[in-house]
Formats: sequence, structure tokens, C-alpha cells
Amino acid sequence: MKLRGYTLGILSAVSYGLIPIFILPVKQAHFSMDITLFYRFFFSALMVGGYLIYSRQNFRLNKKETLILAILGICYALSSEFLFLGYDFLTPGIASTVLFIYPVIVALIMFFFYKERLTRLSVFSLLLAFAGVIVLCLKGNGLEINFAGLGIVMLSSLFYALYMVIVNKSNLKVSGFKLTFFSMFFTSMFFMTKAMIGHESFAIPSMSVFLSFLIFAFLTTVISSLCLVYAIKYIGSTPVAILGALEPVVAVLISVLMFHEKFTNNLLIGITLILLGVTLNVITDRKKLNHA
Repeated sequence: MKLRGYTLGILSAVSYGLIPIFILPVKQAHFSMDITLFYRFFFSALMVGGYLIYSRQNFRLNKKETLILAILGICYALSSEFLFLGYDFLTPGIASTVLFIYPVIVALIMFFFYKERLTRLSVFSLLLAFAGVIVLCLKGNGLEINFAGLGIVMLSSLFYALYMVIVNKSNLKVSGFKLTFFSMFFTSMFFMTKAMIGHESFAIPSMSVFLSFLIFAFLTTVISSLCLVYAIKYIGSTPVAILGALEPVVAVLISVLMFHEKFTNNLLIGITLILLGVTLNVITDRKKLNHA
């Protein structure tokens, strides 16, 4: 179960790290971000909903479940909103890397509000990964970063952390697929409402854009969200959050290979520190399990 949890956590992180491939062309074409995100989550909800119908699961929710799932949807929506706003200020590699501050937020929420114990090695692995984030933000001899962009992406990481903690601690008696369906549905409703208030057109201009939305939804949302939900159930929020370090690694590699971001020594050192932090966390978590 632990190995399955770690595998799913890695899959979730890698698929989420693919976002720049889809978002940057949309931004460059000046297509509406709210419409893009509405279709991303709406198509994701349809795909997961199709599976629920196929596997004959019911869609019924009680009031408490509806409220929690609506809150999850809003957290996910705000995280996406702030991340894509951040792309206007920071390079995709750096924005995705700053988003990785969320494991620190998850670990701190679990420590302060749920009294979850942090071992010294867990703290060290967090610090290593966090040091990797800092190194990735370094340019030349100093820390050159747009602080408005940094603040916006940190808000994204806060809402992503809240999403993970709520999934872990709400004790929802619903399947991973059902949880993902309603999270995506409520997220799409958030962007639909926002687009309607802004009087934006929902028309999809071409078949190629339609197919891009479908692939975007499946790869970065359906795969990422389902793997995330099941990984949290198998190994808990903190290890999954730290495995999320692979997201910025993937995003940085995509930025370098596809969008010509320079591959500097800082990028190499930052990625190495992040991977060391992830590996150390997995090892310490397995040791804790063996001693339990």
C-alpha cells in the first residue's frame, strides 16, 4: 500500500507539472483564462462522471458532503487561478517551483492544528527541498524575483495545501472517483460563474482547441487529481506534499526544453536539492513504518 501511495504521488506530481505545455500557448494567444479553466475542469468532471456511471456508483451526497466538496472545489479553483496569474509575473519554471512551498504549509498546518509529529529528518527533508526552491529563484549574485508574482503564487500554494489537508482530515465517506468528480464539478462552476459575470463567450474556436482542452483536462487534471486523492489515502498529506517536489522539476524541464528558459547552475542545484529532499522523506517515512 505504501509503495502504491508513493507511485501515485509521483504520478500526480509529474502530470500536474505538465501544465505549462497547455497554459503558455493559451496565454500567448490571449484566449480567456476563465474559459480555458472552465473547460479544463468541466471536461475533467465529465470524464470522471462517465466512469462513475460505467461503474454504477451513485451521485448522491448529504448536506455535509456537499459543503465539504464545494469548499474543495473552491480551494482547487483559487489555487489554479493564482498559479496562472503568477505566470504573468514569473517564468513557468520559477512559478511552478514557488508553488512547491505548499508542502511546508501542509506540514505546518498538520503540526499546529492536528499535532502531527515532525521528526528531525522530516524537517531536514523539508528544509532541503525548500533550499532547492530558494536556489531556483537565484539569478546572478542575488535574489532577483518579482515579489508580486511570488506573493500570488504563494497564495496558490496555500489553497493547494488547504485542499490536501481537507481531503485528508474531512473523513468523507465517498470514493476517490466521486470526490474527484465533485471537486472538478464545483471548480468548473466557479470559473463558469466568473466567465458569465465577465460576459465572456463560451464558444470553442476550432476542433484543435477542443482537442487541446480534452488532453489538458485528462493529463493535468483527471490523472493528477485521482492519483493525489488515492496517494493521500495510502500515505497521508505530508509525504504526498513532499513528493510534489517533482512538479517544479517537470515544469522546469518543460520550460527549458520547450520554452527556451536557460538551464543554469542554479536550476541544476535547485532540482538536485529538491530530489534529495523527496528521497530522504521517502526513506525516513519507511523507517518510521518499520519501527512502528
